[in-house]
Amino acid sequence: MLTDYHCHVLPGIDDGAETPEISEKMLDLMKMQGVGRVILTPHFYPHRESSVEDFLRKRADAFAKISHRTEFEFHLGAEVAIERGFSEISGIERLAIEGANLMLLELPFSGYGRWVIDEIQNLTCDTGIVPMVAHIHRYIGMYSKSQLDEILSSDAVFQVNTEAFASFRERRFVKKLIRSGAKVVFGSDAHNLADRKPNFDLLKRNVKAERIECSNGIM
Repeated sequence: MLTDYHCHVLPGIDDGAETPEISEKMLDLMKMQGVGRVILTPHFYPHRESSVEDFLRKRADAFAKISHRTEFEFHLGAEVAIERGFSEISGIERLAIEGANLMLLELPFSGYGRWVIDEIQNLTCDTGIVPMVAHIHRYIGMYSKSQLDEILSSDAVFQVNTEAFASFRERRFVKKLIRSGAKVVFGSDAHNLADRKPNFDLLKRNVKAERIECSNGIM
């Protein structure tokens, strides 16, 4: 089943779909592109949220507005920003993807330090959660080669946006990552119907069907 491992379709909870109507149209596009399973991953920024419990309430309210779309297999999750101390937040394990021991984590764009790996290790050791690193291709050029290699050598799943295949540099990076035997999954990271809309047709033009199918089985 074609799976979108990363999207911001839930309405009114983050910088993704602003209204249920936009959410519906985004889902219509996904359906046309053959997506059957959707992992719903609204942003969770530890410094902005009062608690995990409060975030879960907001997420449940947003999901209620699209849950009637029973042609999809939905799983609730979150895109959790890695911040200092995030691994010690009460209830953080509840942000793992429903039905899996995976948690989508967003690396910091403000700079990399050894503390990032320490936070990930604290999370995995304390909860048994497997980290899934969001849009790994975005960090080319942002992180040094040694920093990126340190992340790539970790026991993580690496999520790739379909948009990566529109860039020669990112496409080359992703294909090398796949050839290395790393665990790679795909997502739209869709936020809207304009510049960040679902585009799985781009993925299917660039990745063999059996490789996509392999990624779908990680859930």
